[in-house]
Order: sequence, then C-alpha cells, then structure tokens
Amino acid sequence: MEEHEKEMVPLEDAENQVRVVVQRLALLHLSYASTIINKLGWKEGKLLVLSAIKEYGRRVAERTKQGHQSLPKYGFYTTREGQPPICEFGKVILDYGELDIGSLYCLIDAAKTMQSNPDEKLVHKKCMTVGDEYCEFDTVPTSEQDKELLFSEGLDWSSVDPLLHEFYKKKERDLKG
Repeated sequence: MEEHEKEMVPLEDAENQVRVVVQRLALLHLSYASTIINKLGWKEGKLLVLSAIKEYGRRVAERTKQGHQSLPKYGFYTTREGQPPICEFGKVILDYGELDIGSLYCLIDAAKTMQSNPDEKLVHKKCMTVGDEYCEFDTVPTSEQDKELLFSEGLDWSSVDPLLHEFYKKKERDLKG
C-alpha cells in the first residue's frame, strides 16, 4: 500500500477493537486489585489499590495536559437507543460480580480531574460498578479535605466520590458483621 493510501475500517469494527482493549483493562484491574486485596485484606489492600489509582490519575492528567486524549471517542461506551450508554469497563466488573474491587477503578474519574485541577472533581451520580444501571457524572468543587486526602500519602481518599465511598462503608460494615 502506498503511503498516501489509508486502509479504512468500518466504525463498528473500530469500536469493537476498542471494546476488546477496555475489557482487557478491566480484567487487568480485577486481577491486580484482587491479588493485592486477597494478600493484604480489604483495608490494607484497598489503600494500596487507591495509591495505584491515584498515581494512574496523575499520569492520565499529565498526558491529557500534553495533548493526549483522555478516553477513546468510540467503543468505551456502548450506545443504547433511548437509554444512557453503558460503560464497557463496568460490564466486565458486573460479569465477574466483583463490584467492590472493580469499583475502586472508578475513582480514576475524581483522581484525574483533581490532578488536573485541584479545585474540582468528577464524581459519580450513578455508577454501574456499585449497582446502578448506568454511569452518570457531575463536576463539583473540591473541599480542602478532598485535596488533603488525595494529595497525601497512605490515606483512604475514596470519600472524594461520595457515592463510591458510601458503597465502601457498607462493605466495611458488612465485613465487621
């Protein structure tokens, strides 16, 4: 093929290829996070996973500032006629039934926005990985406590997203029995 000729791929095929990568990313997250939590227990393991997600958020924000795209335009969400789109990542989490471990990934949304602009955060109004039918977001101002939690080391900063934090608090109450 000559340099000026480009192979064209149907949009549906391209979207499917992105879905495959998103599904693999979800499996990677479930694998490393469950390994950590199984080894260290929920409390310590959660802190270590939160530390990794925070670092991931920092890197995503850094690359986005450099002009890289934050999320793919096609394939990350499956569109549904007359209904909100479905997150491919969330679908895998639901397939495996590991909402607690899987939803830790969703804290990337608050982490990457706060890393980019500490005065605001992207939080979940609805989240598939905590049992909602779809994901819905809102950008809201951060508090000083949010900033202190996210930008300090070794702290549980999950409270920056109240919906996810409530989900974890319930899990922790259930663990205490």
